[in-house]
Amino acid sequence: MKINVNYDLCEANAICMAVAPEVFEVRDDDNLYLLMDEPPEELRPKMEEAVRRCPKQALEIEG
Repeated sequence: MKINVNYDLCEANAICMAVAPEVFEVRDDDNLYLLMDEPPEELRPKMEEAVRRCPKQALEIEG
């Protein structure tokens, strides 16, 4: 599974970070960073929730 972020849409509002802080991080520069772009399969439920809850629809799961 791979996580893709559309940085043109992302507002770095940190909802994804609240859902999965082991994968997403919004830093002091107000940008979103992926801590792992291919999270393990056991994180799929969290990744699906992060995608669902993103208000800008900036996240997608590939694979």
